[in-house]
Amino acid sequence: MILLGRVPREFYNRYTPAVARDLIGCRIVRVIGGERLSGTIVETEAYRGPRDPASHAHKGMTPRNRVMFGPPGHAYVYFTMGLHYCLNVTTEPLGAPGAVLLRAIEPCEGVCAMSKNRGGAPFVKLASGPGNLTKALGIDDRFDGEDLVTSERLYLEYERKAREISTSTRVGVSAGRSNRWRFFERGNRFVSRGKPSSTQNP
Repeated sequence: MILLGRVPREFYNRYTPAVARDLIGCRIVRVIGGERLSGTIVETEAYRGPRDPASHAHKGMTPRNRVMFGPPGHAYVYFTMGLHYCLNVTTEPLGAPGAVLLRAIEPCEGVCAMSKNRGGAPFVKLASGPGNLTKALGIDDRFDGEDLVTSERLYLEYERKAREISTSTRVGVSAGRSNRWRFFERGNRFVSRGKPSSTQNP
């Protein structure tokens, strides 16, 4: 695989589902004590603003979701179900709330550190599912609002590799089921086992 440098601001400053699709195949990098923990993104979900009933921004700005309304290219991290953190990247122009949830990655670097963070979980499950992903990479609410374009501890890079991408409805939401805004690499074993209503090719 060939790395093509850090993902720039303009990549994120677009229609959220388009960003979610294009994030498949990018690499997320977390730097801890000078060591790179990284993985290729293989599954995402898009969430938008007031017209998306499944979005945190559906009812307007709150202290929890304020990062979604900010500039694109920032981390939006929240705690869910009293269990784990979820990592999103913000999209669209300032004031237009949008975010892409990172649901699964294929580990590339720092696998031993990821395994330790996950208590020795099997390799294929290290970062499969949004909660496992944040645990593997050591991400919590201290990263909420982190600028992914300028940060030295959390950022995204391009990879050069053709990938077959499929879509489905999102996982675990009862509203907005008409939006097929979950994107994943077809046949990749690191994609999470969430159960959307159906799948199809884009």
